Amino acid sequence: MKLSIVIPARNEAASIETTLWALRKTLTESQIDAEIVVVDDGSTDGTGATVEQVAKIDPRVRLLVNKTRHGYGYAVRRGLDAFLGDAVVISMADGSDDPMDVVFYYQALQERDCAFGTRWSKGGKAVNYPLVKRLCNRLANRLIGLLFLTRYNDVTNGFKGFRRTVIEGCRPFHAGHFNFTVELPLKAITRGYSWLVVPTRWRNWTGKKTHLRIGEQAPRYLYTLLTVWLEKLLVRKDYYRRDQA
Repeated sequence: MKLSIVIPARNEAASIETTLWALRKTLTESQIDAEIVVVDDGSTDGTGATVEQVAKIDPRVRLLVNKTRHGYGYAVRRGLDAFLGDAVVISMADGSDDPMDVVFYYQALQERDCAFGTRWSKGGKAVNYPLVKRLCNRLANRLIGLLFLTRYNDVTNGFKGFRRTVIEGCRPFHAGHFNFTVELPLKAITRGYSWLVVPTRWRNWTGKKTHLRIGEQAPRYLYTLLTVWLEKLLVRKDYYRRDQA
């Protein structure tokens, strides 16, 4: 199985080189056939140039530029349109996701269609996670659990892995911002793909403020949740994975 890692990046020049170094080292030591696709989402700080320098010394790394509308979801979707692997892991550019968890995802994807990370169960960890964001996170995931009758407790976590068949089977995508973190996994669950929960470790190394503006993003999350929930409630059979229909 060839693995792709898609990393959306916007003004991450201070951390992207370290993030790529850690991933490259882990992939090499684990002997995983992989590519790392960084999507520059309108950076103005030289993020793209830094990635290009790394790509010159490691052909596993390549840079894409999101030339359409900017936003986390748009950038990830750009990467999902271009990745070459049999499976893909979506990760963050700031080094907050542990590279070894990519290896655990790769192993999980040998058996399941999806690998979902959780920072809030035994074996998982979230270090220096902002208190207000943590409270909103737990409330949002509780609501999602009730709506979709699932015990998975970290749906809003953007760090996840999927086989290519899941990506193709969950199109079309509509979310353009951080609500994409819930659109893809909830569609995968609703459409009948198998999944495994993997405890993951998240660390805020820089202490910087999150890009997530809760007041601005909340309506987007709500729209996405209701859209997928209505699919589940009303027309699930129309979208259910064909090999299980």
